[in-house]
Amino acid sequence: MKLVYIVNRIDGPGGLERVLSIKASMLADHYDYDIHIITLNQDETTLFYNFSPKLTYHNITVTGNSLKYMYTYVSEMKRMIKKISPDIIIVCDDGLKGFLVPLALGKPCPMVYERHVSKNVEIKQGKPSLFDKIITRIKFGIMNFGGKFYDHFVVLTQGNLNEWNLKNLKVIPNPLSFYPNDTDISTLVNKKVLAVGKQSFQKGYDRLLHSWKEVAEKFPEWSLDIYGTIDKKEGLDDLAIKLNIKSSVNLYPPEKNIAEKYKEASIYVMSSRYEGFGMVLTEAMAYGVPCVSFDCHYGPSDIIADHKNGLLVENNDIQGLADAIALLIENNETRKVMGKNARDDVKRYLPEKIVAEWDEVFKKMIVS
Repeated sequence: MKLVYIVNRIDGPGGLERVLSIKASMLADHYDYDIHIITLNQDETTLFYNFSPKLTYHNITVTGNSLKYMYTYVSEMKRMIKKISPDIIIVCDDGLKGFLVPLALGKPCPMVYERHVSKNVEIKQGKPSLFDKIITRIKFGIMNFGGKFYDHFVVLTQGNLNEWNLKNLKVIPNPLSFYPNDTDISTLVNKKVLAVGKQSFQKGYDRLLHSWKEVAEKFPEWSLDIYGTIDKKEGLDDLAIKLNIKSSVNLYPPEKNIAEKYKEASIYVMSSRYEGFGMVLTEAMAYGVPCVSFDCHYGPSDIIADHKNGLLVENNDIQGLADAIALLIENNETRKVMGKNARDDVKRYLPEKIVAEWDEVFKKMIVS
């Protein structure tokens, strides 16, 4: 069976790229799918994550104003799809154009849309103006209209179902990136708290630093390590200095071997304002690291069983997040029990289980 994945880029360190590297590679290597990936304006040939050598790559280059951009995108996409002649097309594009691909292509075969972010991604920093609200409503209207033309509209969590008024919805979570041997997991003895993700409004590191001020005052020997694409406009360095916590906060660029950082950590913390899933939580749990997270929309409540394998905190409760981190720092036994439970519970996201779900979906689509 021939599958085509339509994406923007796959050369970066983001969650979508990691998921696709796992999923597409397993489909090609273990299920014998003929996988083609179409990227947009991707000149970089070196990929951040490892993809199977069995995959075939195609790239579309578009430039110019909006009209020229879309005309070239549609015409080149049509040409490429006709050349490849896939059995199924999967669109992994969270932008507005991703919703219109079935209309643009004339739907030459069964099609699936994968939504990797929450609708809340449209929420910007600061109070939205009336114009912003109108634009957002128009965008949501286009999304719901375009989403109806897909055979399946796949979201990552049960919570994400609430965002869409569609009849073709299906939940398939992201697969685990890794699941180490019992001898290679975290010992939970290092005095390190870890967070992973690009510096952005979404990830809420400003909220995390305010919480960390409370933690650092009680436990000055502990450190907070944040790995992710650095954005100086977020002002995290300045905020850490202002809060007088710079000595215990470390801001690092993306780490390719992030697994080692999970292994070195004793607590994982997620301060996001919203999420599509929260794959970093499952990755930390695979290493037996208990997680503390804001109960944001959507993902954490699907993954974390509160006070069993981690701790959920009401979204934007800065003091609550600090208290939850402190609880795990103070209670070694609680940390170990939650870490063990986390490692056991996260097995439901093993790639062989998640990719098997996709295989079943694809086979049913072709039969029908």
